[in-house]
Amino acid sequence: MTAPGTSITAWKPPVPGIAEVFHAHFTDHAYPAHTHDTWDLMILDDGSVDFALDRRRHGATGNASVLLLPPGVPHDGRTVTESGFRKRNLYLDDSVLPQDLAGRAADTPVLTDGLLRRRIDQLHTTLIHAGDGFEAESRLSFIRERLHFHLAALQPRAPGRETNRLAAELRELLDSRTHTGLSLHEAAAILHAHPTHLIRCFKQTYGLPPHAYLTGKRIEHARRLLLDGRRPAEVATTVGLHDQAHLNRHFTRHVGTTPARYQRTRTGSRTTTF
Repeated sequence: MTAPGTSITAWKPPVPGIAEVFHAHFTDHAYPAHTHDTWDLMILDDGSVDFALDRRRHGATGNASVLLLPPGVPHDGRTVTESGFRKRNLYLDDSVLPQDLAGRAADTPVLTDGLLRRRIDQLHTTLIHAGDGFEAESRLSFIRERLHFHLAALQPRAPGRETNRLAAELRELLDSRTHTGLSLHEAAAILHAHPTHLIRCFKQTYGLPPHAYLTGKRIEHARRLLLDGRRPAEVATTVGLHDQAHLNRHFTRHVGTTPARYQRTRTGSRTTTF
């Protein structure tokens, strides 16, 4: 169920490199641990947010910081105060930032950079107005340059638990079967591992159980389809969920609103308040 006072706008702009724009005010919401295929570039307009990235907790307050969450790294997020927080997200694909930079971003997701924050704010303002694609691409180019500047200054992450072979093989298997799905016993048989050992290895390596990872991947795909105008009932079966009720339950936990309400905001022309 969508919390009272929640407002959300989401759309896919015709700007190369931007997979989704997402504006939200959450008064009471907790994201479950999940991953994205894209980079999540976020600014706060007010309030505070608390989040874990790869099992290390971080926080941000007010409108001075920029949050950059890399693809493939589990994270959650939650409101801190009764007033919640207002945020604006850009989901950027690897044409803006290559995924091999994710290891540099994982340990330092909060950036204090007034120039970068101002440029992101200006891009969001541009994206609201249809027909300003050239300006949006220009502003994104400067943001990309600034993000590369920050990532170049960070140390690459040393190889560690994320290189666990069995967990990596299960992740590849889940990625290849996101839509069709598979049972735990089938996965265990394919990978020649005991089911509980497989689950433990995955959770120790990636910070969330394999079923949660798979659900997050499906919700990620559902968002894209909904913004393309596909009906929620059709989206549910397309992404591998049992039915629309199943989609509604998981989507609301991950995004903070139902698929139908999320889809109604997709023009980016207005904010829907619940």
